[in-house]
Amino acid sequence: MHRRSSLIILAVGLIWVSSLSAADKLRISYSGTTTSNALLWVTKEAKLFDRNGIDAEVLYLAASLGQTALIAGETQFAVYTGLLMTPTRLQGADVTMVAGFLNYLVSRLVVRPDIKTAADLKGKRLAVSRFGTASDFGTRLMVSKLGLNPDTDVTILQIGDTPTRVAAMMAKSVDGAIFDPPDHKRAVENGGRIMMNLEETVIPYQHAGLMTTRKYIAARPDIVRRVVKSIVEGAAVVRKDPETTKRALSIRMRIKDPKDLEETYQQLRGFTQAKPYPSLEGFKAILNDLSKRMPAAKNADPKDFADLRFIEELDKSGYIDGL
Repeated sequence: MHRRSSLIILAVGLIWVSSLSAADKLRISYSGTTTSNALLWVTKEAKLFDRNGIDAEVLYLAASLGQTALIAGETQFAVYTGLLMTPTRLQGADVTMVAGFLNYLVSRLVVRPDIKTAADLKGKRLAVSRFGTASDFGTRLMVSKLGLNPDTDVTILQIGDTPTRVAAMMAKSVDGAIFDPPDHKRAVENGGRIMMNLEETVIPYQHAGLMTTRKYIAARPDIVRRVVKSIVEGAAVVRKDPETTKRALSIRMRIKDPKDLEETYQQLRGFTQAKPYPSLEGFKAILNDLSKRMPAAKNADPKDFADLRFIEELDKSGYIDGL
């Protein structure tokens, strides 16, 4: 009997080791510590990749390095914005979005306290992270909605990350800057005032999403399917498991204050979709803007920038509704 029990334990152990060795290893990058990327961290923190047979290394690659690494095959997936992906795809790069994390802009335009009206903003200097990014797009959109021309009525400067933009405002080297929450609070605490909040407008725009390449999809569709399934399950965790979600936010965004953590969680919960489809309307908005600078964008089809099949499979099967 003892010998039989030992054999059973050995067999179970071998199965467990085999299942570990069978996990598919891959690398997924993200480009910033903002809530728009948080669904990836929650999925990792909840061990959902592991549950779906994926050994995922989640790593930070600043700015456009994530896209560069993805195209080069150094990573298999990356989380970054549709605005960064779209012009690259128009130029022939093999990139596509398989899940949408945030499908509208949530940025705030924070200005010096003496700027009260749109007229006061005319002739002023506004800071973005980099030209051609979501911060650049969002700033131009807000300036336009205030009735000004972003090309002639203000000067848009490429400054850098959040701390750099806050410091530039404090030093009065710029008059305003764009921030995603909760980073805008740092600018407000240092004397700035919110002039416009794009989150209140809910304008379709493909912000952050999960990218891969068509080549990788063709070669490893089952892995892509399991990665997307993990992300869908992560979206359910965001809605139903505040503890795990807040832990992921606290670790990646270094948020310690309970009130700030709760506010950040509520924002993430508010924009996270149960069915995280990439937004074709969001890609259309990006293409419309790019058409002013890239002729190829004028006749481009938004459907060519996203692969919806994996979300659709989970949706049509009823799996997502059952989570």
